[in-house]
Amino acid sequence: MEPTAQSTEQPIARAAGPRHSILDLAPLELECLSVLWPTGESTVREIHRALAASRPRAYTTVLTIMDRLEQKGIVTRRKVGRAFRYQPRLSAEEARLQAVRKIVEGFFDGSPEALAAHLSSHGSRGWATAERTARAPLAVPTPPPATPPATAAAPSATTVDAPESPVAELPTPNLDERLL
Repeated sequence: MEPTAQSTEQPIARAAGPRHSILDLAPLELECLSVLWPTGESTVREIHRALAASRPRAYTTVLTIMDRLEQKGIVTRRKVGRAFRYQPRLSAEEARLQAVRKIVEGFFDGSPEALAAHLSSHGSRGWATAERTARAPLAVPTPPPATPPATAAAPSATTVDAPESPVAELPTPNLDERLL
């Protein structure tokens, strides 16, 4: 066997910045960021207090969320006394731009003009119509009984909360509308 030369290639360094897209964040992660963006820097206790106004959550839940955001590279933290102070790595505007860019690339073949045309064709009425259509009840026939009675009537319909017809485009429920 012939000896092989050892590789002297250095691993490629990752660029400094968030590893995850803003669209990949859970709703509570976005809520925490929405508290953090206006302040610029906060502790878990401060974020927990601000979130408690809308919906009470355990302190440890907010602590876990902030730790995950730090692991994902979305926020940085530094120790101050006994607490960590968290800072967003992206401004709210940068996060919006990143989210819109990902939507344009993923849904509109990289064409911002196609997104603009889509939004203008739907207008503000389009959003309300899409929401109403998504919540409109749908009549679904009930299955026939195992042994039909002698005087069977036509199958009854049950109202179900679903669209009346297939909807081609609905807003993605995981997007935080405050970011877009």
